[in-house]
Amino acid sequence: MKKTILALIILLSFNLSFAQDSKEKLTISFKDQNLLTALKAIESSTSYKFYFDPTWVEANKILISENFNNATIDEILNKLLAKTDLNYVVLKNKIILTLNNTIHENLPGNFFTDSPPENVNDQNGDSENPIFYKQLDTLNNYSVTKKAAVVFIGKENKDATKKNFTLTGTIKNEETGKPEPNIFLKVKNKNISTSTDLDGHYSLQLPRGVNVIEIKSLSHKEITKTVIVYDNGNLDIDINEKSNQLDEVVIKKKGQKTTETVISGLVSIDIEGMKNVPLILGERDILKVATTFPGIKTTGEGSAGFNVRGGKEDQNLILLDNAVLYNPQHFLGFFSAINPYTAKKADIYKGSIPADFGGRLSSVFDITTKNGNPEKFSGEGAIGPVTSNLSFGLPIQKNKSSILFGARATYSDWILKTLDDENLKNSQAGFYDGILKYNNAINKNNNLEATIYYSHDRFSISSDSVYKYSNRLASVKWDHTFSKRHKSALLFTNSEYKFNIDYNTDDINSFDFGYKINESQLQLKFNYAFNEKHNFSYGIASKLYNISPGYQHPTNPNATLVPTDIAKEKALESAVYFGDNYKLSEKLLVDLGLRYSFYASLGEADVNFYQEGLPLNDATVTRTEHYGKNEVVKTYGGLEPRVAARYFFAEDFSIKASYDMTRQYIHLLSSNVTQSPTDTWKLSDANVKPQSAQQVSLGLYKNLKDEEYELSLEGYYKRSKNILDYKVGAQLLLNENVETELLQGEGKAYGIEFLVKKQVGKLNGWIGYTYSRSLIKLDSQFNEEKVNGGKYFASNFDKPHDFSAVLNYKFTKRYSFSTNFLYQTGRPITFPIGTYNYGGAEYTLYSDRNKYRIPDYIRLDIGINIEGNHKIKKLAHSFWNISVFNVLGRNNPYSIYFVTDPSGKVKGYKTSIFSIPVPSITYNFKF
Repeated sequence: MKKTILALIILLSFNLSFAQDSKEKLTISFKDQNLLTALKAIESSTSYKFYFDPTWVEANKILISENFNNATIDEILNKLLAKTDLNYVVLKNKIILTLNNTIHENLPGNFFTDSPPENVNDQNGDSENPIFYKQLDTLNNYSVTKKAAVVFIGKENKDATKKNFTLTGTIKNEETGKPEPNIFLKVKNKNISTSTDLDGHYSLQLPRGVNVIEIKSLSHKEITKTVIVYDNGNLDIDINEKSNQLDEVVIKKKGQKTTETVISGLVSIDIEGMKNVPLILGERDILKVATTFPGIKTTGEGSAGFNVRGGKEDQNLILLDNAVLYNPQHFLGFFSAINPYTAKKADIYKGSIPADFGGRLSSVFDITTKNGNPEKFSGEGAIGPVTSNLSFGLPIQKNKSSILFGARATYSDWILKTLDDENLKNSQAGFYDGILKYNNAINKNNNLEATIYYSHDRFSISSDSVYKYSNRLASVKWDHTFSKRHKSALLFTNSEYKFNIDYNTDDINSFDFGYKINESQLQLKFNYAFNEKHNFSYGIASKLYNISPGYQHPTNPNATLVPTDIAKEKALESAVYFGDNYKLSEKLLVDLGLRYSFYASLGEADVNFYQEGLPLNDATVTRTEHYGKNEVVKTYGGLEPRVAARYFFAEDFSIKASYDMTRQYIHLLSSNVTQSPTDTWKLSDANVKPQSAQQVSLGLYKNLKDEEYELSLEGYYKRSKNILDYKVGAQLLLNENVETELLQGEGKAYGIEFLVKKQVGKLNGWIGYTYSRSLIKLDSQFNEEKVNGGKYFASNFDKPHDFSAVLNYKFTKRYSFSTNFLYQTGRPITFPIGTYNYGGAEYTLYSDRNKYRIPDYIRLDIGINIEGNHKIKKLAHSFWNISVFNVLGRNNPYSIYFVTDPSGKVKGYKTSIFSIPVPSITYNFKF
């Protein structure tokens, strides 16, 4: 075929009547006819004769419905071949079809020599510099061999002006058909590269003409593809695993390099690699591992909630398969409520938050679960000293649909017996969680996923009360592909969190206390790859909140306790967003995002209005108005612009900057220093304003030694408004007028974060350091609403210095040693500093709020990891983890409390959670 076309090109180059258009006119109609039938109809109605390879025409499966009236042959063929990869040339009464290429009048000057062009990048395929098969055959520098067959994307157009196009596709395992993540693709002799994502997808921006793509992986055979690009298109690639024995199999890349992405402040947790991180009782924990990275902290050991870049616990949006998880902790904060054996990826956005996320000020924890194995039954699990864990997946319809099931439960209360606190030693606690996920690849354009999750905790800290809390969520996601460039996702989610306290005694004071929050969201998201410079994302979302703020019902029929039910709260939060990932040049990439959120507080509600110019309390209520069911009480809203940019100084060195504005319409009410299971959520209304924040960040990112090391240095500054705090002695539970106990002030946070990661070699892990401050100001014209004289003071979670080192050393392929070291500045606390007499009574005098600090936190954990043998044919592959938590036995304080002794002196005492080394051994298995 090559020789035939080449001979034809040479023959035509000497023909004076080359490409002459005939003046013959034709009137013809086509109705749902294929291309071959249409060409035969033209032949039978005219003097023209077509020459082509029948397989070319058969491959273009299109149906033609067109009417032509007195049209030339050029007009007809341009219309018929517009949506095919065929070109044509008219030679008197002969019409010759060509596949992808056009026929050119002139040959290049070096066509009859054996040497290739000096610069293969000159082979652009435009009308002035066409591509010829003979030149491809001699491009030895281009690695064009029989193994690297030429692939055409689109068809050549001599009049085209566009120079760059987008090539997308999926890389799969040829034997199993499963997508292959983290496969590296590089265009030879060009500074263009990428990697496949977790679903095996890739996207490359390629110049017009010849591109030689090298597909590499340490665990797969290397492939070279010679691709001639004339338009945007798709190329799916199958690869095979290597059959030779490797000394070591390592994955150097996890998606795009940190230097390449435009997003700053992004933390991606290596789900598989975290098994080597020694944590309490040998439990794998995604969220505990997250706190070892710069900018993510907790207030203390065994505490729930996270503080990201100086934000409060309620300012983090935690998503599990797109549904909100309100309490992500088990066992009073010791364990995560997210099953690590069912998790696929975990991305934490703490700097640049994409425009499709909203509703929180500080961060987004975006956690996605795995799909079940669509080919065969498989699973993994663990048996530890406190919990057991099992997950498995199996196909429903092979290679099309599957389910994943995961469950975890605790079976021992012995951990409580190791604690110093006598009340805790006599307590009991237990939890369990389960997840079920269904996935169905309906066809190449439609995919359906559905997830159901439930977790439950039960604990008793004293003999007369039982605390119970639970999370329940469900999500459904339908992915639809309109075209290779245009995709959509329709999502519906529902989340519920509730807690209950059974106070049960033998007297009449027994009662049942409870709280519940429920939200439902519908979201429609689109992504459109417009061209090589613009990638658009846009969508709309709406969320309905329903809150039962609390009830207290006596359980004894003779009780004197009056039943209490706080009026329910309801609100609607909606948003529309648009984003553009704009590639200005090879060095400069900008992500532009604009989100508009709208919030409406809804009835049924009785709303108090207070006298203007006076503090909010029961005495300043001027009137109470009743709002009917679904009647709008109060609205808020506004724009949330987000801009991020990345500039390459070099291929492995970049700088990033970002600006984000966020709004939050829901608040966590907590009288504790740390987040508690009995904390409640409060919606913004006529008397409680929504929070807002603006953050700017700047960072430098560098890769060293062929991406063996990743270094980053990021700085940020954030200002917040209407941050919620409380008056001294505030009563938050079962308060019908809770707004009288609240304060809203300003916040500011700033810091610098350093991280170095080593991903390969015998020694790997990361070291992070953060210097940061988190301050709040509660100022008012009224003394009862002013704290610390209206000046900025340290927030409860202000810890200026935070250092962590997570390292793993591999002695052999099966044996490794891990260590986890943490140092943090002690958190702020308010101390009693004296006493005073007033009205004949003696009172304790306290310092300014958060003026002092508890002692610094220091902890060292160690672990030994033992992999099972690597035989392929065995029932299950095993992994042992032997670890010691707090190996130094340091008595790190959890809290400080004060007691007045009989002599009248106030003495301080500190409480620790784990003041001794805690050993554990965990057996992990995979089948």
